[in-house]
Amino acid sequence: MRNLSLGSFDVASFNNTNVSGIAIDLDENVLYVASENQSVDEGVNVQIYRIDKNALGAAPECIATFTTAAHGPTAQVISLRVIQDNRNLVAITRNGDITTASLDDEIPMMEVQGSVDDGILAASWSPDDSLLALVTGTNKLILMTLTFDIISEAALETTDFGQDMPINVGWGSKQTQFHGSLGKAAAQASTSDIFAGCSPDEDNFPRISWRGDGAYFVVSSITNSGSLPHRVLRVYDHQAVLQSTSEPIPGLEHTLSWRPSGSLIASTQRFGKFEGGGAGREGKHDVVFFERNGLRHGDFELRPDQGLASVGGKLKWGYKVKEVRWSSDSNVVALWIERDSASDLVQLWTTGNYHWYLKQEISAPSQSHFTSVEWHPELALELILATSSQVFFRTYIWETTSSMSKPPIDSGSVAVIDGSTALLTSFRTQNVPPPMSSTQLAAHVPIHWHFLNSFDALGFLWEHGYVEIYDLHTRLVTGRGKADDALGLDAPRSFIVVVLGSSLESDVVTVIKFDGEQLTETVPVIMSSCNGRLLSSSDAVLWEAKDGELFRVDAESGTSTSFGGFLNFCSTAQHITLASTDICIGLIESGRLQVCGKNTQCRTLAMNVTSFTVASGYLIYTTGAHEAVFAPLETLIPLLANADDPDNLKAIPSDWEKRRIERGSRIVVCIPSSMSLVLQMPRGNLETINPRPLVLEVVKQDLNAGEYRKAFFSCRKHRIDMNFLVEHDETAFLDGLSTFVTQVHEVDHLNLFLTNLGQGMKPLSSETIRKISDALREKLEEKDIKAYVNTILTAHVIKSPPDHESALSLLLRLKGAEPTLVEDAVKYIIFLVDANKLFDTALGMYDFSLVLMVAQHSQKVQSPLEDKNYQKFRIDDHLARYTSALRNLALANTEHFGEALQYIERHSLYEVALSIWTGTDRYEEVLIIYGDWLFERREFRQAAAVFVEAKSLQKAMVSYEKALEWQDLFELALRHSELANMEDIQAMAYRLSEDLTSKKRYAEAARIILDYTSDVRTAVITLVQGHEFSEALRIVSYYAERNPELVEDVIHPGALESKAQFDDDVSEMKEQLRKQLNRIRELRVKKIEEPDEFYGVEDTALHNVDVMTDVSMAPTAFTRYTVAPSTAASRTTKRSSRSKRKMERKVGSGRKGTVDEEEYLLRSITKLVGRFSGTRGESKRLLPHLLKFTSEHREEGMAMQKELEKFESELNAAVEEIWTIPMSIDGDGDGQTQPLADSWAARMEEVHKQRRINPVERVAKPQTDGEAGDWKMRLLELQ
Repeated sequence: MRNLSLGSFDVASFNNTNVSGIAIDLDENVLYVASENQSVDEGVNVQIYRIDKNALGAAPECIATFTTAAHGPTAQVISLRVIQDNRNLVAITRNGDITTASLDDEIPMMEVQGSVDDGILAASWSPDDSLLALVTGTNKLILMTLTFDIISEAALETTDFGQDMPINVGWGSKQTQFHGSLGKAAAQASTSDIFAGCSPDEDNFPRISWRGDGAYFVVSSITNSGSLPHRVLRVYDHQAVLQSTSEPIPGLEHTLSWRPSGSLIASTQRFGKFEGGGAGREGKHDVVFFERNGLRHGDFELRPDQGLASVGGKLKWGYKVKEVRWSSDSNVVALWIERDSASDLVQLWTTGNYHWYLKQEISAPSQSHFTSVEWHPELALELILATSSQVFFRTYIWETTSSMSKPPIDSGSVAVIDGSTALLTSFRTQNVPPPMSSTQLAAHVPIHWHFLNSFDALGFLWEHGYVEIYDLHTRLVTGRGKADDALGLDAPRSFIVVVLGSSLESDVVTVIKFDGEQLTETVPVIMSSCNGRLLSSSDAVLWEAKDGELFRVDAESGTSTSFGGFLNFCSTAQHITLASTDICIGLIESGRLQVCGKNTQCRTLAMNVTSFTVASGYLIYTTGAHEAVFAPLETLIPLLANADDPDNLKAIPSDWEKRRIERGSRIVVCIPSSMSLVLQMPRGNLETINPRPLVLEVVKQDLNAGEYRKAFFSCRKHRIDMNFLVEHDETAFLDGLSTFVTQVHEVDHLNLFLTNLGQGMKPLSSETIRKISDALREKLEEKDIKAYVNTILTAHVIKSPPDHESALSLLLRLKGAEPTLVEDAVKYIIFLVDANKLFDTALGMYDFSLVLMVAQHSQKVQSPLEDKNYQKFRIDDHLARYTSALRNLALANTEHFGEALQYIERHSLYEVALSIWTGTDRYEEVLIIYGDWLFERREFRQAAAVFVEAKSLQKAMVSYEKALEWQDLFELALRHSELANMEDIQAMAYRLSEDLTSKKRYAEAARIILDYTSDVRTAVITLVQGHEFSEALRIVSYYAERNPELVEDVIHPGALESKAQFDDDVSEMKEQLRKQLNRIRELRVKKIEEPDEFYGVEDTALHNVDVMTDVSMAPTAFTRYTVAPSTAASRTTKRSSRSKRKMERKVGSGRKGTVDEEEYLLRSITKLVGRFSGTRGESKRLLPHLLKFTSEHREEGMAMQKELEKFESELNAAVEEIWTIPMSIDGDGDGQTQPLADSWAARMEEVHKQRRINPVERVAKPQTDGEAGDWKMRLLELQ
C-alpha cells in the first residue's frame, strides 16, 4: 500500500557534449561522465568529466581526454567504472581498448592497458570490482581479474546445457504439467521444436549482468541454433563455468538485469505476428523473469495506455524497451523506454501481493533521449539519468497516502498508484486486500498525491505543475452501494492547497486559497534551499530543509520563519498541535524516530522504527522487533521539556503499551472511529487489528457522551474489563446509572456487567462494587423486579462478602406469587455461588421451606423430597453395589429410566437389566442397548439374535451380515420386504460374497451370487478361485444358453492359474524342508561331538554362592582373610534374580543356536507335513479337470502330479530320517549335592534334564500316508 514519491531532484548540465556513460565514486561522492565527439580523422574523442554531488551548482570539470577508433554508429564507451580498491577509472570501448586512469593523480592520464583485437561487444564488472566479464566481437566470453589477467576464455556459442542440467525422472517434468487449452500437443512438444526468433526491435548486442553477491553472472546473446536466430540466456559461475542455459523463448529481447538479491533475472518479451514472435495478442509486451536454472518464473505486462501507444516510425510499435535496471535493494525495477515521436521514458515498477504496480514515469526533457539510466549502488532509491547534455539525480521515498480526516468523518481511505489508476480503499467500512480496491480513480502517474485534512478529498500533483482535486464522497457506514464515488469538487468549499515546487536553486512553497468556487489567493514563498519536504499538518504550513531544519511558512506575509528541526532529514514527518504546543514527529530512513517542538531540542524516541502514525491521542509506531508501540501524545510534552540529551532513550516511559505483530508489518492507516489499525505484511497482504489503547479511547469518548450502550458493547467485543466503565468516571457513572439501565436493558448483558466487576488486572475495591451493585439493584427493582430477578440476585452475590441472605429473602418473597420464576432463579443463583454456602445461609434464616427449595435444586445436597428408591440407588451406587443400585433405580419413578440406561452402559449390567425389565414395555429398549454392546464387542451372531428379539430388524440385518450368517439374513430380508428392495438385496449379496471369499468360503459365496443376483459369471469366477471346478462346470452346463463362453473364458484359465499356485506352494514347501533338514543334521552332529557346548552345562550350585564383598575400598594385606557379605551383594543378588527370570522365559523359544532349536525344527516340519496333506487333498479337485480340458491342461496336470509325487517321496524320506535316528545321551548323575527343590537352581536343573531328552521323543512323528494314492489320477500316469 506504499507509493514512490519524489524526494529530491538535482541536475548537472554540460555544453557541447554527448554523454554516453557514467560512473560513481562512492568514496568521494563524485560522478564521472564520459562524453563522445566525432574527431576530424573519423575517430572519437572521449572526454571524462567530474561532477561533485556536493556542489552541483558548479560547472562540470573535464579531467581527462582520450581518442578511440569508431567501431559502429553506437556509443563507443560501453563501460565506465571507478575501481575503489586502486582508485582507477576504467573505460572500455567497442574497438577493444581497456583504458585506465589513476584518480589519485593531480592530472589523470588515460592509458591503454590492453586491447582485444576482435573488439568488445559487452562488458560488466562484478559488484565487488574483482572480476570483469567481456564478450568479444567473435562471440568469445573472457573473464579477467582486477589486474586484467585472463581467468577463462571460451566460445559463447555451445550446445552444452551446463553443470546444472536437470535430471528428468518423469514427475515434475514439462510433459506432466497442465497446459490448458493447448492440450497434450503442448506437453509432448520438445523445446527444440519451439519456433523462437528475435524481436524486430532487437539491437543484436549481447548483455552481461552479475548477481548481487558476485557468485554468478548471466549473458544474453543471439544464437543461430534452431530454425531462426534467437536470444538465449546462459548463466556462469565466477570461474566462467557454464551452469545453465535457458530454453528458447519466442520474441525474447536484448534487455537483461539480474536482481541483486539473486532470485530473478529480468528481460522483456515481444508477442505478435512476426517471425519467431511469442504467441499472443498483437502488441503484447511483457517483462519476463528467469531463475538461475534458466527456467521462466513469472512475468507482467506493460500497459499500452501508459504513453506506449503505437505511433509508427522506425520502430515497429513506436517504442522499445532499451534497458532494464533493478534498484540496489531489489524492490524497484526501472524500464528505459525509447520512443519514436516522443522523448524517452523511464517507468518505475514495484511488486506487492503478486501484482506489479507502475509507480512513477520519468520523461526525458524536450523531445530528447536518455543516454544512460543507472541506480545508485548504495542509495537504494536514487536514480541517475543522463541525456546528451544533462545528468539528473532523482531520489525517491516510500510514502503511504492515507486519509488524515478526524472523527467522526475519518474514512481510513488509502490511495495506491498503479499506472493511470489510483486504487482507493476505505478501510473504515471494508478491508480489501491489494491489488484489489474499493474503487478506482483515473490519474495518470502523478508525481505526488495527498489527502485533504478537512474533508475526504484527494489531490494529485504532476511534475509540470498541474493539480487535480477530487471529493471522494466516502461512505462511512457499512451497507450496499459504492464505498467511494470520486468526483470533482461539486460543492462550494473553503480550503487551502499547498504545493511544493523547485527552481533548482531553492524550493518554492505556493499556498493556494479557495473560498467556495473561487481561487482567492496564490502566495509563493521562496525557501532557503532546495529538495525539502512539506510536513503533513492540519493547521500549519511547515517545510523541512535537507538538513532537517524546520520552517513555518506564513501565507499572509509570504515569509518563512525557523521552527526548530530534526537531527537529520526525515523522509516521513507529521505536525500536530497538542494543548497549544506544536510538536513535529519524523522518521529517518535509518529507523530513528524523532520528536521536536517549536525551537526546542529534538528528542529521539526509538530506534529501528519501520513506520508510524498519529491517531486517537497516540503516537503509534512499529519496530523491527515486530512490536507496535502506543505512546500517549501527552507524554511527549514533558519529554521535550527534559531533552538535555537527545540520544538518551532511558527516560522514555516504560509503561507505553506494546503489542506483538507479525514479522515485518508496517502501518497502513489508523481509523479511530472503528478502533482499528491496518497493517501490511512484507508480502503485501493486510491485517486489521483493534489495539487496546484505541478501543479505550473510543470507550472514553462514548462514556463522556453518555453513549453507555456503545461503550458496553465495545468492551464486550474487544474483551476490555467492565471495570473500565466505572473507573473512567465513577461519579458520572453513578449519576447516569438510569441511562445505563435504559440503554443496556438486556438481562444477560447486565449480568455480564455485574459478574465482571472486580475481575481483571485492576479490580475495583469492595466498597466501589458495593455502591455500584446496590445502586443498580435499586434501579432494577423500581423498573421491573420480576423481569430483572436474576440481575438483582447477581447484584447481591457479587458483593464482598456476598449478601446471600438478601438474595434468598427476595426468592422467598416471590415464591408464593411466581413459583416458576423462583424455581428458575434458584437454579441461577446456585450456578453463581457455592450450593453448600447457600444451604447454610438458608438454614441460618430458620425458614425450612427455603432450605428445601435450595436443597431440591442443589446437586451437592441430598433432597429430603427425593423418591425413597432413588435415595437407595444413590447409596448403593456410592457403595459400588451396582446390581442393587440398578434394581432400586428401576423401582424409582419412570422419569429416571434414561438415567438407568446410562447406568447400565456405564457398568455393563445388561443381563441384570434384562432380568429386571422382562415383561415390561421397556424391555425392548434394554435389548437394543444390549445388542449394541454385543455388536461393539464384535459378537455379531449374538447381537443379531438380540436385535430380532427387540424387533429392531434393521440392526439385526447388519449384525447377520457382519456375522456372515447369510441364510438368516436373506430369510429376514425376504420375509420383511419393507426392510430391503431387490436392489438392496443384490447389493447385500455382493458384499457378503466378498466377505465369504476373503474367508475362503467360496462355495457359499458363489451360491449367494447365483441365488440373489443371477450373476452366473461372477459365481463361476468365485468357484474357480476356490478350486471348485466341478460345481463351476455344473453351473455353466445348467445355464449354458445364458453364458456359453464361460468355460473357455473363465474355467480353463482358472485351472491353469490354480495349477501355477500349486507349483508355487510346492516349491516353497520344498525349499523349507531342505533348509530345515540340513540344519537338523548339523545340530545332531554338534550334539554328539560337543555335548557340553551344545547343552551349555554349568554348575547350578554356584548361583547360590557369595564369595566376596562388593564394597569399594582400597585392598589390604588382610583382604583375602576377611570375606563377608555386604549390602552391595544384596543388590547384586536382586539384579541376578531379574536375569534368572528372564532366562527362564527364554527357555523353549527355539532361537537359533540354542538347545531348543532342534525341537522347534521338528514341530515346524510336522506343520509342513500337515500343510502338504491339505495341498494334496486340494489337488484331487483339480487333477481330473486338467486331464479332460485341453491338451495343454493335460500336460500341466501330468507335470503337477509328477511334482507332487516327487515331493511326497522326498518328504517321506525326510520324516523317516528325522524320526528313526537313535540318539544316546549319557546320564547326568554325578554324585553332586542336589539343590533345594523350590530353588531357581532346581528348576533350571529340571530344564536341563528335559533338554537331554531326545526331541524325537517329545514330538510325535507325523503321518505322511493318510491319503495313500487316492489323490492321483492313474490315467495321467499312463500318458
